[in-house]
Amino acid sequence: MSTYKETSMAAIFQNQVEKLGNRPCVAYRKDKVYTDISWKEMNEMIRKLGAYLISLGIKKGDNIAIFSQNRYEWWVADQAILSIGAVNVPIYATNSAEEAFYVLDHSESKICFVASEDHLDRVMKVNKKLPKLKNIIIFDDLPKKKTGVITLEEAFKKGAAYKDQGAFDKRLKAIAPTDMATIIYTSGTTGNPKGVMLSHNNFVANVDQCLEDFNELLGPDDVFLSFLPLSHSLERTSGYYMPVQIGAKVCFAVDTTTIQADLLDVRPTCIISVPRIYEKVHAGIVAKLADAPAIKKFLFNAAMKTAAKNLPYECENKERTGLFAKKYNFFDKLIFSKLKDALGLDHLKFAVSGGGPLSVTDAEFFLGMGITILEGFGLSETTPVTNVNRIGEIKPGSVGRPVKNTKIKIADDGEILIKGPQVMMGYYKNKAATSEVFTKDGFFRTGDIGVIDEKGRLSITGRIKDIIVTAGGKNISPQNIENSLKSSKFIEQVAIIGDRRKYLAALIIPSFEDVKKWAKANQVSFAGKGDLIEKSEVVELIGKEIEKYTKQFSRVEQIRKFKLLDAEWTQETEELTPTLKLKRRVIEKKYAREIESMYPQGDGD
Repeated sequence: MSTYKETSMAAIFQNQVEKLGNRPCVAYRKDKVYTDISWKEMNEMIRKLGAYLISLGIKKGDNIAIFSQNRYEWWVADQAILSIGAVNVPIYATNSAEEAFYVLDHSESKICFVASEDHLDRVMKVNKKLPKLKNIIIFDDLPKKKTGVITLEEAFKKGAAYKDQGAFDKRLKAIAPTDMATIIYTSGTTGNPKGVMLSHNNFVANVDQCLEDFNELLGPDDVFLSFLPLSHSLERTSGYYMPVQIGAKVCFAVDTTTIQADLLDVRPTCIISVPRIYEKVHAGIVAKLADAPAIKKFLFNAAMKTAAKNLPYECENKERTGLFAKKYNFFDKLIFSKLKDALGLDHLKFAVSGGGPLSVTDAEFFLGMGITILEGFGLSETTPVTNVNRIGEIKPGSVGRPVKNTKIKIADDGEILIKGPQVMMGYYKNKAATSEVFTKDGFFRTGDIGVIDEKGRLSITGRIKDIIVTAGGKNISPQNIENSLKSSKFIEQVAIIGDRRKYLAALIIPSFEDVKKWAKANQVSFAGKGDLIEKSEVVELIGKEIEKYTKQFSRVEQIRKFKLLDAEWTQETEELTPTLKLKRRVIEKKYAREIESMYPQGDGD
């Protein structure tokens, strides 16, 4: 019988410690080698840290921030915070000092965990403006002591010496399902982020909803690779709390730049990601093929034709038979299995894609060769999972049926409305915004537009706030056009422009590796990226790609003009959110001159 009533993820973690003890819970790179930490070892750290937080006078409901990338200490801090009834306030590791200040100030956090000296410096820059912030705990060791800052190791020692060691369990057992567990500040494509309040029950319910269809597929022998930010609710629920619930092991990627090497070392059975990662892997494979010998190109193209025919078998989980089975097995042995092995995906049971729309082209590329990608849907406000494709009923371009105990309906204006146990408590200190996002009958307004097919599967067609209303009054969703354009191997990133304009235009960042190869093969000389995008031959190439990948759209959705840019959009340069979505207002402001050049006087507003 379980020692703790499983009404919080902290209680579930404690029960797993009893059950799994010395089995590996997590692994991290130590001296270039992945090193395991057992459930028991994790729990010793969690309990010491929890006791230390209690010794500082942290009470139930107090807010504590974590400003760190993914690492085992993030889990330790989170479990300690939750176990004593406090509230975890995550801050994206990539946030600037001012962005961190907003979260710390608005949440009135009393303690902030920081990963490194770099994160500490960002907090120290704004510390004088944070009267409620009393303590800073740093995960890394400090070369020299700093006032008001303690290392995690020191916190463990102080926690171990705390006189009331029974306080941890008393706090843990006193947690009510309706108590707040976290405030997740939305990364925000517009304006200041809002603090999404999620309860312990929101998380427990959503993990249960996720596992309803995957319980038989996953267990204690599974291995996850964690690289999507833990500050993001998709990783928190699906890449952390879900593995805890099933007793699986989680390995931490060093950072997003090391994912390929980490995949090869870990060879996970499950990964959780955003579409951008799948896009990059797909583009990388296609780029490498360009340099391959003619015979390899021929075989790969033949294999991909077979992969296209394999889609119904993969999507519907049907057994391949007869001649086609032999043909697929031939290409699997020759191409697909070797590709999976080279990518570190040879043990993968399935991958999840969320946080934004995955293009049909990318989905079909992986599915065809037997790499199962399940696209899902949700928001921070829904903990996040509301919909997911299941094994045997995958529909590329769809996010699948709702998870159990979830009601979904489409409003008259096309907006997706959701009701279920995973829907948030509301926005922190913002009653007006909370009341705005709920209908009179209690459905949450997602801000997304979608349609539901005859089998109850949802497809996302755009975001209400991203809708472009042309000067002629036509409503256009830019996401679908952008995703289609990114199917071109020559187009890396794109933003459609056209709100209150007479026609659509596009800002495009080419896939420079592919465009450079094309230029060299076609005797187009260039001095660098800036020179390359000015070449008439390159402009013509991209123009033809736009034509090719938008021919299925209506006349009003066609792109009349475009501008090539020479710098990739990133979170650091502020065009992308931490979950790699476009910040359209930032892009429109930053590239105002380029945009205006596509709309000569009289062609714009």
